[in-house]
Amino acid sequence: MKTKAAVFTGAEKPFEIREFEITKTPSGYGQSELIASGVCGTDIHIHRGKLQVFSPAIIGHEFVGRLIDCDEAEAEKYGLKKGDTVIADIAVPCGECPLCKSGDDANCVNLKTTNEVSIEEAPYLFGGYAGINYTPLANLIKVPDELDPRAVAVFACPGPTVIHSLCLAGRAGIKVDGDTVAVVQGLGPVGLFAVTYLKKLGVKKLYVITRRENEKREELSKKLGADRVFSIEKDGITEIKSFLQAQNGGIGVDLCIETSGAPSAIPVGMDILRNRGVYLIPGQYSDSGAVEIHPELITFKALQIFGSSQYSIPDVKAYLEFLKNNTDLQDTIVKLGTYYHISEVNEAFSDAKAGKNIKTMLII
Repeated sequence: MKTKAAVFTGAEKPFEIREFEITKTPSGYGQSELIASGVCGTDIHIHRGKLQVFSPAIIGHEFVGRLIDCDEAEAEKYGLKKGDTVIADIAVPCGECPLCKSGDDANCVNLKTTNEVSIEEAPYLFGGYAGINYTPLANLIKVPDELDPRAVAVFACPGPTVIHSLCLAGRAGIKVDGDTVAVVQGLGPVGLFAVTYLKKLGVKKLYVITRRENEKREELSKKLGADRVFSIEKDGITEIKSFLQAQNGGIGVDLCIETSGAPSAIPVGMDILRNRGVYLIPGQYSDSGAVEIHPELITFKALQIFGSSQYSIPDVKAYLEFLKNNTDLQDTIVKLGTYYHISEVNEAFSDAKAGKNIKTMLII
């Protein structure tokens, strides 16, 4: 038996479609058949050469599949059985560093991943862009039966990413509730999930800032809960900042989440926040250049700025629980995906880079 995989061969090079033997499932691992695997912004950065990984490699970390082979007794220890729909989480924290011991293993200083494996030797298939995936049973999370697997796959990384950034704020005693005026910068998958999640948390007002007008995404964000969407291209940065600085009786907004990845977003976020405002920054995930800021704003406003780059299994479980508690969102979420067969991976990446899709997904 063989399966197809999309192989990353280097920055800006086309992916190669290769066939691999489906070998015996390694001890301690589950073998899962692909349902859908998302193309993350991180993967785009890798393909553009902004994040370095070895090649050739099977990349991808948003794998949702059906568990088809495992040691059943061992799988039972993790609440799994053959036939379950699962998310594969690639993060392997060390468990020993200060961050792990503090309960924040997402920021483990010795973090490894399950797919840092050569494809030159069997069993090859540890990345997300393949019809078959091997992941340690400890890193597989069961998807509740009532959830649509493709809906789960759409936000498989953006969801836990946003949730973890808010968890870091929560660890610092920050509450997000009906008194919160919030802003989301960017309307990619992370931004759209942030809008969805903040709305369900019941924030008082929710605004979005985008660089360019995109009618489809603006309408969608309003459907998901945004009160108003600003476009820098249409509204101008001066008007946007003036409006948002006037919130809360003229003191500015309480919370801003940066999801766009544009360095130019950072000064804007700092400007619109009130004193002791909270700035969550999970979006700056590659070196996209420098930007000038006024650091005195951090001092004078006593800003609370949180970087957040990873997530871990508890965040994935929290994401699944959120979807389970909000099944009304499923029909909308699943339609956000544009689906390509693995053999169409180069077309998928081209369209993703051109911004044609809200969420680009690979299927068998």
